[in-house]
Amino acid sequence: MTTTLVTGANSGIGRATALELAGQGHDVFASMRNTDKAAKLLELASAAGVRVEVVQLDVSDDASVRDGVASVLERAGSIDVLVNNAGVGYNAVTEDLDLDRTREVFEVNFFGLIRCAQAVLPQMRERGSGHIVNVTSITGKIAALAQTAYSSSKWAAECASEALAQELAPFGIRVSIIEPGVTRTAILPKNSDSPGDSAYDMAYRRLFSFYAAGIAANVQPDVVARTIHEAITDPTPRLRYTCAWGGDTIPEGRERMSDEEWVALGAITDDATYAKEFSSHFGVDVTPFVEG
Repeated sequence: MTTTLVTGANSGIGRATALELAGQGHDVFASMRNTDKAAKLLELASAAGVRVEVVQLDVSDDASVRDGVASVLERAGSIDVLVNNAGVGYNAVTEDLDLDRTREVFEVNFFGLIRCAQAVLPQMRERGSGHIVNVTSITGKIAALAQTAYSSSKWAAECASEALAQELAPFGIRVSIIEPGVTRTAILPKNSDSPGDSAYDMAYRRLFSFYAAGIAANVQPDVVARTIHEAITDPTPRLRYTCAWGGDTIPEGRERMSDEEWVALGAITDDATYAKEFSSHFGVDVTPFVEG
């Protein structure tokens, strides 16, 4: 049986992934910072007739990661798959960034990924097998408007994942990057803040309009969970897997744009014109939300 550790499993993509992989026969350890929040996961697992074990693990804390991974290894003997899913959001343009909060975002979204990988890799290398799945975001491929800290942390996670893929290839350890677009999860309502009166009101307005369009598409976390299972079982594995609203079209659209076109898009002051240009470049319709 494949033993899998999923971080950030109390809600959203992490919870859906824990349930999906347990249903596919994995021995799943679902980690979370506060195990008091495990009730819904355990309720759903019971209803589905699958078994999930809960582990206390805070990816932003060295000792917690070390102890959490040690607990899994003591109980299961090995960790075959690590799904680095834990993440937090933060809305702010560069000038409005609170640097302490920015550091917190990186502690979870970037350093958390590194901590967990470092904790599981020695036993994977010793066996000559293993799989690390890093959940990043389409914002790791495009500088999302008014999300400087969040996007930067996901870009950093993309770089670390590419580096890991080459570093670990000689040891028979695979790396997969999952790049979801907008998905209906708890992170969205938690990440609905803005600094209020700001010189960048237009940027925040467009940020929330973009997410309103994505939320209306109603892509559930199960879609990402199934993509993670696909990455784990793919007989012809690739490094990247995209999914959810805008997952394919938005990164592809940015690759097609010149840097000059990218800057020109930001210079558009009329919302309707901006929405039309955005939709043209990225293949998602945000017009009704920007205008409405």
